[in-house]
Amino acid sequence: MEKNKLIDHTYLKAVGTKVEIDKLLAEAKEYNFKSVCVNPTNVKYCSDELAGTEVLVCTVVGFPLGANTVETKVFETLNAVANGADEIDMVINVGEFLQGNYDYVEDEINQVVEASLNKTVKVIVEICYLTDAQIKKVSEIVGRTGAHFIKTSTGFGTGGATKEAVKIMKDNVNGKEVKAAGGVRSQEDLDNMVAAGATRIGTSNGVQLMNNEEGKGY
Repeated sequence: MEKNKLIDHTYLKAVGTKVEIDKLLAEAKEYNFKSVCVNPTNVKYCSDELAGTEVLVCTVVGFPLGANTVETKVFETLNAVANGADEIDMVINVGEFLQGNYDYVEDEINQVVEASLNKTVKVIVEICYLTDAQIKKVSEIVGRTGAHFIKTSTGFGTGGATKEAVKIMKDNVNGKEVKAAGGVRSQEDLDNMVAAGATRIGTSNGVQLMNNEEGKGY
């Protein structure tokens, strides 16, 4: 796969204005990235601006903590799709997972998948809070759902993607794809994630990666 098509070009900061979003869109068009990943408030604008291009619009649900009710996540998903989102990156309820409420987590994923109306759903499990054994377990749960990807991180936790976690995910997610997000700042980082099994990279460093430069952000 071409490098640009691995990248979800991301801007999820709270302080984002139209200036930052327009910059993100211009870069996404120039490099023909797989998608832009933006907060829900920006979905309709991005969908309109990217009409006629190959660049998809990805947005986040239950972001960044995952502690919204399932009903709220379902509404967010329906609203995002209505506004033109092509892909949904949802955050699981990590607290429920850590308590062993695995059926809850599986159910909320499937409810979001149903609400997505056949759009691509990526499930963020926030690996910085999980042991290797827990990463394996949550990967197995995601593997039983209708979601399309498991995703490492929000970028708002205590750490981002690691090649070790990506490998565990890939080996246990029942053939689904893996998105590595958070801390992918160099070509070496990207290569390591792909070698471990990632087929999508979430990063704000897309332009730097395309130009073989060192990035600094998410």
